[in-house]
Amino acid sequence: MHPEALTEAAARVAARLDALAGCTDTPGEITRLFLSPAHRRSLALLKAWMTEARLATRLDASGTLVATRAGADAEWPTLLLGSHIDTVRDAGKYDGCLGIVLAIEAAAALGGEALPYGLQIRAFGDEEGVRFPVTLTTAHATAGTFDRTWLDVRDEAGVTLRQALSDFGLDSDQADACAAAGAAAYLEVHIEQGPVLEHAGAPLGIVTAIAAAARFVVQVNGRAGHAGTVPMDRRQDALAAACAMILALRNIARDAGDVVATTGSIAVEPGAPNTIPALCRFTIDLRAPQDAALAAAEAGVRRALAGVAEAERVTLDISRTHAAPATACATQLQSLLAGAVAACGLPAPALGSGAGHDGMAIAGLCPIGMLFVRCAGGVSHSPAERVAQEDIAVALQALLHALRAFRPDIMRDA
Repeated sequence: MHPEALTEAAARVAARLDALAGCTDTPGEITRLFLSPAHRRSLALLKAWMTEARLATRLDASGTLVATRAGADAEWPTLLLGSHIDTVRDAGKYDGCLGIVLAIEAAAALGGEALPYGLQIRAFGDEEGVRFPVTLTTAHATAGTFDRTWLDVRDEAGVTLRQALSDFGLDSDQADACAAAGAAAYLEVHIEQGPVLEHAGAPLGIVTAIAAAARFVVQVNGRAGHAGTVPMDRRQDALAAACAMILALRNIARDAGDVVATTGSIAVEPGAPNTIPALCRFTIDLRAPQDAALAAAEAGVRRALAGVAEAERVTLDISRTHAAPATACATQLQSLLAGAVAACGLPAPALGSGAGHDGMAIAGLCPIGMLFVRCAGGVSHSPAERVAQEDIAVALQALLHALRAFRPDIMRDA
């Protein structure tokens, strides 16, 4: 693209991200949950932009918006582009959405240019796992690995995923029949969500692998009692025990060095200021670069929490709600993206991803590759999330180089 056209395209991407930010379930912030009214409004915007780019669109039974470029031979392999449209609560506007909108802009820039493969864009509906206690469900549906037991999980209001899909106008019985046919590879552009690229002075980076991750819900059961009458040494305080568990979790991660652990949600019952808590429920998010490190951390956490439960005279239940192995990006796609970044006259540092991505599920279908875009201060999952328009422009330029250079036969040994 000519510099002027590239600048205009980047401005258009930025404006569309602003428009998507207006699709929120909570006024005054960006919170867009799977199968919510805000999700529906965002799909309408994306569909309009995809149609403008001459892409044929459909919404599959899992809630993924699929856009297909016309003109490819039906027998040709397909290159998938995509990312997610859902957000965490009180999010930024670039996480996920940048990859979708950039893919649409790239398809529009290609116009009728001949490519030796099919091109398809997928806007996944549920990467974050905020509404339901499962994650990557729509990417798993695309990969053909959707677990039908997920249809029975419930959100905080007691609505099952099955019911939510039905209410959205989708056939939940077909959610496990959405696998993409003939996929040769998957590419995703995503903000880094960390500070490495900014510190390196590089707008783009090549992802080598995505860290292993696991999520748990922990329930601690104690005994309720009057805050003024039960002596301290006779209490079975579920919240006090949970606090000791969370501190133990933090220490295990710190000692491991390459493990990160987070408790992002906690609930207490009965929740009265003058009653000893009888129940405490909290979440654990564990991540590590290798599967072995994650497994060792999980084993250590389980031992530590059991020890606290015994000492505090409470009972404990730990349920794993999500597990994803460390996922390597295909070396062929790393090379493809590195060449595309070099063609822009830029360095192409390689880095791992501590954050999870849709590609972790798509790797069960085809090889994956990811291009990271730096974000200000490495801040993400926050309204402070920022990406410079100049970096959007070079990301688009690099993506176009990669799309023009991609050949399905390079993936034969992936």
